[in-house]
Amino acid sequence: MPALNKVQLIGYLGKDPETRFTATGRKVCKFSMAVTRHWRTGDDGEEKEATDWFNVEAWGRLGEVCQQYLAKGKLVYVEGRLQTDKYEHEGETRYFTKVVASSMQMLDRKPEEMEVMAEGE
Repeated sequence: MPALNKVQLIGYLGKDPETRFTATGRKVCKFSMAVTRHWRTGDDGEEKEATDWFNVEAWGRLGEVCQQYLAKGKLVYVEGRLQTDKYEHEGETRYFTKVVASSMQMLDRKPEEMEVMAEGE
């Protein structure tokens, strides 16, 4: 049976990336992205906007590149997949969805610097 889990985002980093290591020594870089959408209402044409926040994880070499080049406020394109994880809090199971990045491209650099694109694992 065919399946597809793909997400593409263009937005601004909400904070500087943070790098951590798993218990097995794998490197993961985490950051948040704000993606703002704009539309007009049908009745009076009033312009509206809303911002959605996404938590992003980048593993391995891609995570290293994100840690090195990204910072709060930078415009970035991220492609990846959605993944839902769960954890226990005060005896209650909670769920959260994140983006696991497979590629990243910086968008607010000079054209020759925009060619830096890293592929994930």
